[in-house]
Amino acid sequence: MKTQPVTLTRELAGRVSARLIAEVRPQVGGIIQKRLFTEGGEVKAGDVLYQIDPATYQAAYASAQAALARAEANVEPARLKAERYAGLVKIDAVSKQESDDVTAAIKQAEADVQVAQAAVDTARINLGYTTVKAPISGRIGRSLVTTGALVTASQATPLATIQALDPAYVDVTQSSAELLQLKRELASGALKGAAGQAKVRLVFEDGTDYDQTGVLKFSDVTVDPSTGSVTLRTLFPNPKQLLLPGMYVRALLEEGVNENAILVPQRGVTRNPEGNAVVMLVGADDKVEQRVIQVARTVGDYWLVAGGLKPGDRVILEGLQRARPGTVVKPVPFGTPAAAAQPAAAK
Repeated sequence: MKTQPVTLTRELAGRVSARLIAEVRPQVGGIIQKRLFTEGGEVKAGDVLYQIDPATYQAAYASAQAALARAEANVEPARLKAERYAGLVKIDAVSKQESDDVTAAIKQAEADVQVAQAAVDTARINLGYTTVKAPISGRIGRSLVTTGALVTASQATPLATIQALDPAYVDVTQSSAELLQLKRELASGALKGAAGQAKVRLVFEDGTDYDQTGVLKFSDVTVDPSTGSVTLRTLFPNPKQLLLPGMYVRALLEEGVNENAILVPQRGVTRNPEGNAVVMLVGADDKVEQRVIQVARTVGDYWLVAGGLKPGDRVILEGLQRARPGTVVKPVPFGTPAAAAQPAAAK
């Protein structure tokens, strides 16, 4: 046996979710005149999705503009009257009260212009809302309304939903006990944290590997009391949009690097009646001895040894059926032709 650096991973169940989700709702009411997108297709932010009948909003906009023009027309006569009264009040041709009333009238006329301008702005905004646009870029689903349908402002049912899928989130859950153990191992130095963001790989339900590598973005700050687990959010490139919201996947999360790991092939480990992991070793004078070891987890076809073995120990991998504690054997390196006849040991 010898020590070697090993990157440890944890397999966790996860679900795919969209990075951005926008439910498209109308901001004004009216009849849908047109649907201007292909269901299931890609849309860009700002693309027109629906056209609502604009007739009433065009009329409201024209009416607001006319009201603004009328208000503006009242300002100039009020200003001229105020100028005349300013001269007359100096020669006591009019009373101070009449002059004050004229001054107040011009201020009222100017305020009426501001009110009318605000009404024009509101009417223009509402007219613009008759073209329902995409708030984000992404893939749009099926339309929940058809041409001719009556919609209302901020209705509960969305017209359609847009989801940004590239990149995509994969939310995985990890037990709080495993998370605590990982933090202890990192704090004690048993594991060395990966530089930068932890890498994550995905395996689909059919067992195939996803060809893009993701990164761990964050872990939730609370533990779900019903499951005793925390949620980890990972982010994956999704250029081909193979990752779809709601899809079940298995995530392989890099936890860290064990710089001095001892790995023993699983074929060389058995269990005793008490359920403890046991290996057969070639000890001093080439005598076979049995030893109980502690294993932490599997790493591929190997066990990661937590205790019971040290560098230089020779574990028997072949010929275990002929190896008995105390018997003398002639060990040969594992994988050599002679291993078929003699117990083969891994150093």
